[in-house]
Amino acid sequence: MRACFLISILACLLLTGCAANPLTDKSQPDKVLPRSDPFARNKLLTKSINLGNFLEAPNEGDWGLKLKASYFDSIAAKGFSGVRIPVRFSAHTAADSPFTINTDFMDRVVWAVDQAERNNLATIVDLHHYQEIFADPQNEKAKFLSLWRQIATRFKDYPASVFYEILNEPHDKLDASTWNVFLNDAINTVRAVDSLHTIIVGTAGWGGISDMNSLEIPATEQNVIFTFHYYEPFHFTHQGAEWVDGSDAWLGTKWQGTSDEKNKIILDFFQVKAWAQTHNRPVLLGEFGAYSKADMESRIRWTSFVVQTAQADSMSWAYWEFASGFGVFDPQNDSWRKPLLQALLP
Repeated sequence: MRACFLISILACLLLTGCAANPLTDKSQPDKVLPRSDPFARNKLLTKSINLGNFLEAPNEGDWGLKLKASYFDSIAAKGFSGVRIPVRFSAHTAADSPFTINTDFMDRVVWAVDQAERNNLATIVDLHHYQEIFADPQNEKAKFLSLWRQIATRFKDYPASVFYEILNEPHDKLDASTWNVFLNDAINTVRAVDSLHTIIVGTAGWGGISDMNSLEIPATEQNVIFTFHYYEPFHFTHQGAEWVDGSDAWLGTKWQGTSDEKNKIILDFFQVKAWAQTHNRPVLLGEFGAYSKADMESRIRWTSFVVQTAQADSMSWAYWEFASGFGVFDPQNDSWRKPLLQALLP
């Protein structure tokens, strides 16, 4: 009874204090979306999905997936509002300054963004898997800023439904204090080229909520959405994950949806809500998902509850991911995994 009472109280708190911005028509984003209102723009990302393991691979196809125009058609037809496109720009540049992005690779990214726009999907261009900057931030800083100068230049004339995510999951030597400096410089670099597009910013510490209170977004930059990633409980969501040491020991971990399990998610999201209200920033849950080695019933329960909690808190969300280990789509059979899709879009 006490646990149920806590859920009820926190749910009420989650639903108060965040007046929703009216939904806006995306047919002519530049004309209908206020230039300085990231809350309105965040609504475009309300129900999004990550196109992971495509352009974030060292080379497209290395991880068994290549983008198809039909994927964008299907994503839109099912009712998603946006796509997050993780891109490993850092692996496709000249070795020396100004670190020019390979033309063919940039054209492929542009093609993907165009496919999303053609299907009226909002699009996040996400700088992803930049491994070198985590190991040696200072040596990579010039390249990092050059990448954003080039990306912003290429997309500055696109509609406001295109978003820039500065860097996925800073960690290691790109710690919280260093990240705050790099983030400020990256925002200034983008704004020197592009004053229109909304910037998406996450935390150090792998993009989770643990470093949230260390994040310093420049107060003068209002056109920003805060993003965080959520994979808790990690032993459930990453059981059997080949890239996580020791994860085989977690195989068989279930998520039953008990009051204690739900309370943990509610409390974590409440922390994010409180931070966002204090800093007056809209929120995108940029990644969440449970790996395919968890049982499907638990995955459905967990995914559904995370979505419900995010939506109760006026957060937009982007599921991780479309067609790989966490995928809601089966690329081999060219079909959706309907129970998981139902958990996302009931």
